[in-house]
Amino acid sequence: MLKIASIIYYSINRILVTFAQKSGNSMLYELFLHFDINIFQYITFRAGLSFFLALIFTLFLMPKFIRWAVSKNFEQPIYDLVEQHKGKSKTPTMGGVVFLVATVIASLLTIDFSNIFAVLGVLTLLIFSGIGVSDDLQKIMGKSNQAGLSAKGKIYFQIGASLVIAYTLYRYGFSTDLYLPFLKSPIIELGLMFLPFAVLIFISSSNAVNLTDGLDGLATVPSTFALITLSVFAYLSGHAILSDYLLIPNIHGVGEIVIVASALIGALTGFLWFNAHPAEVFMGDSGSLAIGGFIAYMALITKNEVLLILIGSIFVLEAITVIIQVASYKTRKKRFFLMAPIHHHFEMKNWHENKIIVRFWIISLLSNIVALISLKIR
Repeated sequence: MLKIASIIYYSINRILVTFAQKSGNSMLYELFLHFDINIFQYITFRAGLSFFLALIFTLFLMPKFIRWAVSKNFEQPIYDLVEQHKGKSKTPTMGGVVFLVATVIASLLTIDFSNIFAVLGVLTLLIFSGIGVSDDLQKIMGKSNQAGLSAKGKIYFQIGASLVIAYTLYRYGFSTDLYLPFLKSPIIELGLMFLPFAVLIFISSSNAVNLTDGLDGLATVPSTFALITLSVFAYLSGHAILSDYLLIPNIHGVGEIVIVASALIGALTGFLWFNAHPAEVFMGDSGSLAIGGFIAYMALITKNEVLLILIGSIFVLEAITVIIQVASYKTRKKRFFLMAPIHHHFEMKNWHENKIIVRFWIISLLSNIVALISLKIR
């Protein structure tokens, strides 16, 4: 595992050096520059462009993927314990691959190649998606959820990926200060402890989003809310004047990650068109692990690791219910919930799927609004 992580790290480092040695501009930036159009220098413009590019790519590619997946029997293995899910047994999965391809293409067309935050953000999506693709393919071929990567194996890969990304940030001189919400000054400098701390954030976030992805659109919309909130923090942190006014850490260059996040938001919007109840396609682990990993990455580079508990409230809730369920069964031999994660508990209580989904969306929206309010309370 260490050898694989080492190979990945040096590969990433080589990619970052290669991009940094280039002109520092994206393909579209060079085109706009050629025609003397300066608007492309603004992050807000490029973020909007990346959103619509990713949205269009997803809307164009997803129907083709769905037809292909159905013809190849790329179906999502379904748990039989929930009666309402039996009708979903023929629904294709791995739609996450499509919206991530759209995200990466849109990002590469619009980001500044010399910006480590943006390039490493794209690589984070690809690495965590790779873990998910491996898991999805094994499940599909084995026709069972138990046929995928073992829980231990998946964690090992996530630890390796997290260490590579965190160590890359550390080697490039990224600050290891830890901030708490509502406080304007860091409480501690983590130093090398930043590495295990980052691993914890990555694993928690990626698995929490993965657990939430159990109903149509349930993970998609809260992920979008989280990405929007973190994008606001990233843009403000990268702006010297605004960050100083709001008393948040000024992190030079971090605003560029907004372009990648905006592309992902656009791709998720396009995906939701097909993933809304009743879903025509599922994202699979290839999508959920990548989204969770990227949300963790944005929280780390914007110094919002602790605030992520509020930003990703639904993901936290889902993960905690699984922990409580496992602990209860191991200690008392009794289940605390009818079924975990908690969205299945409500299904067992005969709540309609749409009611569960929309109510979770509302909770996520409210918690992200509160997180944004914290900007003025320092």
